[in-house]
Amino acid sequence: MHVRDLPVSAAVREHYRASGIEELYPPQAAAVDAGVTAGANVVAAIPTASGKTLIAELAMLTADGPALYVVPLRALAREKYDSFAELPGVSVGISTGDFDSPAEELGDEDVVVATAEKVDSAIRNGASWVEDLACVVVDEVHLLGRERRGPTLEVTLATLQRRAPGVQIVALSATVDNPEDVAAWLDAELVESTWRPVDLRTGVYDGDGVRFDDGSTLGVDVGPVGPNEEMDTEVTAALVADAVDDGGQSLSFVRSRREAESLAARLAEEDLGGGEGKESDQSKDARDDLAEAIRAVDGTSTAHRLADAAEAGVAFHHAGLGSDHRALVESAFRERNLAVICATPTLAAGVNVPARRVVVRDLERYTGEEMAELPVLEVHQMCGRAGRPHLDPYGEAILVGNERTADDLRERYVEAGPEAIESQLTAREALRTHVLSVVASGFADSKAGVLDLLDATFFAHQSPDVDLSGLLDDVAAELAAMELLDVEEGDVNKEDGGECAALAATDLGGTVSRQYVRPETGAALAAGARTIESMTEETVTALTALGVVCATPDMRGTYLGNRERAEIYRFASQHAAEFTTAPDEAEDFEAWLRAVKLARLLTEWSEGATIETLVDRYRVGPGDVESHVERARWLLGAGDAVARTLGVDVEIFGTVREQLPAAPGGDGEPPRR
Repeated sequence: MHVRDLPVSAAVREHYRASGIEELYPPQAAAVDAGVTAGANVVAAIPTASGKTLIAELAMLTADGPALYVVPLRALAREKYDSFAELPGVSVGISTGDFDSPAEELGDEDVVVATAEKVDSAIRNGASWVEDLACVVVDEVHLLGRERRGPTLEVTLATLQRRAPGVQIVALSATVDNPEDVAAWLDAELVESTWRPVDLRTGVYDGDGVRFDDGSTLGVDVGPVGPNEEMDTEVTAALVADAVDDGGQSLSFVRSRREAESLAARLAEEDLGGGEGKESDQSKDARDDLAEAIRAVDGTSTAHRLADAAEAGVAFHHAGLGSDHRALVESAFRERNLAVICATPTLAAGVNVPARRVVVRDLERYTGEEMAELPVLEVHQMCGRAGRPHLDPYGEAILVGNERTADDLRERYVEAGPEAIESQLTAREALRTHVLSVVASGFADSKAGVLDLLDATFFAHQSPDVDLSGLLDDVAAELAAMELLDVEEGDVNKEDGGECAALAATDLGGTVSRQYVRPETGAALAAGARTIESMTEETVTALTALGVVCATPDMRGTYLGNRERAEIYRFASQHAAEFTTAPDEAEDFEAWLRAVKLARLLTEWSEGATIETLVDRYRVGPGDVESHVERARWLLGAGDAVARTLGVDVEIFGTVREQLPAAPGGDGEPPRR
């Protein structure tokens, strides 16, 4: 199918031609045939780099009204916003923060790019613009199967279809085992393909060399391995160096931040600047400029390690990096000023950074309790980063095993397909959050109304025989115990002659939902506010408010090392009068200590401590400081709103929020549901 045949404006057709697009890829043509430009619901389950963005653009450009593009990550939102903003004659808006706002200004845009959490929060706050949507595109819809983000995405989609009847839904997915289930749920046409613009071969290193799924092999010259060296790291270094020597770039995935930085330091020892075509692509001047830009962001030890690696054409990428550092690394890699990125798996599901060769060194990670194998879909997403359209003649993905593990790795990750998407909505925490949201936003005022919405979810589609009414009764009772929901049993809202309980959010419940915090967090903030009101004025400090918010479920914890434990406990004991919870009252002592550590870190930040000081003193990354500060500011605002709703005389939450400066990058991950 040729671009000239597309039902878009002449200016858009010329824009595509100027971008080098003359004919559609087969999956794109199949999506057009399925009706994506005619208002039909479409699920496209196709590999990375097979043209999902163009499918989305065609749907949004031909929709009879405003369009919404839903992404899982802020970094992706910015990337897609920049891409859509280049479309001629199209106004584009972006929204990823301010979770207590309906963002009504977005109603003036042709296309809105937002995270699922932002859309969910806008609905909770009464956003009218969602009712005018003609098209909703959901990127990475396979995240329906994720514990944290899946339920939010699921309920948001079900709600949007009811708030905007007849809205076109276009869902973009990686290849999964059951895309037909998602398509059936959305009443959509399924476009399923394994076609890629760049051929991909996947193989496993077995101790001697690599055997690929197309029958080809690759010899690997590892050389002697010293007593302090690990074989899998040396194999990875050899595979990366081989790809770079051939003029390509490489991504290497490892299990943790520490491993990413360690591998980057090891690869920096290689001569990655002298291969075919690389002297111009990864020039020394460009790498030196990159290192200087990295050091200019901040003077943390993390930045110095990253800059040192960048001078050698290497970088690491993980959540501990500040957002500015991550952006510099991603941009430099796209511009071919870096030969390799050593990353944790989060990069695989994030921004667009393809490479000639992907090397997956670690196929297990620590879950907090034990080492567990990576999901097949996650590994496939890593492998899918191999092969850059218009730059590479092919892509290679290599899993590092040995003579003992190679066959198992090949069977699990190369020969087998990815897992099926399974709804996670029945997790108790998720149900509490979304039941409160549905009632507080006025979308339902009875158990029957809530069940009616739940019947439209992916969970109900997958499990039509499951009776959710008993579970809903339990959840409603739990919310009532938290003072967030009023449940009135009796002869109300009769339907078909049966009795149905009326549900109404309390004033506190409405505030908690609009502030976009979990019910458990809202209850904790309410308890904290009441305790603070009973404390003497001289004992209420910034540490008091921060101690409350840092102990909530919505404040991600931090690592507490053995060497820190005694020092943090001493600090807590010295400031015991300022905390709302005493050590012997804590249900989980370790979690309480971690909250104290975070409260102390944030207090020092509010008092002017530099990010360099905090990174070194608390053994965190710059990205952690960004995320902790942003979350604390959000939760302090929620605490202030809760206190005002309760009518308690507590102003410390708002005061501390004003005193807490935003972090330099200010782009920590949004709250996850």
